[in-house]
Amino acid sequence: MNKADIPRISGNLRKKSIQMPESVWKAKGMVVLGRRIKSCIFTTDIAIIRNCNADAVLAVYPFTPQQIINNTIIDCSSIPVFCGVGGGTTQGLRTALIAKDAEADGAYGVVVNSPMSNENISMIKRVVDIPVIVTVVSESTDIQARLDAGATILNVSAAARTPELVRHIRKDFPNVPIIATGGPTNETILETIAAGANTISFTPPSIADVFSNMMIEYRKMAEQVDTPEEKDEIMSDLLELL
Repeated sequence: MNKADIPRISGNLRKKSIQMPESVWKAKGMVVLGRRIKSCIFTTDIAIIRNCNADAVLAVYPFTPQQIINNTIIDCSSIPVFCGVGGGTTQGLRTALIAKDAEADGAYGVVVNSPMSNENISMIKRVVDIPVIVTVVSESTDIQARLDAGATILNVSAAARTPELVRHIRKDFPNVPIIATGGPTNETILETIAAGANTISFTPPSIADVFSNMMIEYRKMAEQVDTPEEKDEIMSDLLELL
């Protein structure tokens, strides 16, 4: 069956959701705790998480990880969540405790940023049974040491150099599971997949951008109405719906 022949069922209220680029589905994916994952949406915005077609959430943020944030995202998500537990500002025993709580809340994996030591990764690995996802940002990373410390999955994030870094890793580690940033276009995503990424992480547009585009459409609708009274009535109804 061709993709064009696959039935696609939606609804009027769901058709505005964030859709992954079609090229993402060409990835082989990886099976994590029984779930096949080809795409991760890189966000902590609950509204986006509840309105997207990604396979999983990559919930990593630039602040000290907090249990209440991870718990809220997991509770609100209908898809698996990979939770950030530290690596830069947050180190040591605290990261292991946050990881343990994330697992208890239902996380499918915990993510550590690149500055985290191998000893710290080992500590986390000893207290959780879910995958430990280790971020890699440069060729200088000792991948074997990361794997020996307990890394289950590599999260490759090197901006425009991501495909190059994925290829570099694949030379010596053909079977290690890799999540990688796909970039802004179908072409960059396909390049990352061709380099050897199993799963693509995608950064969605912000709520402000989505809202701005919707309001442009609403204004056009209002301009098509004949009388000022009808325009005011439609805009009033639209604002109530929002």
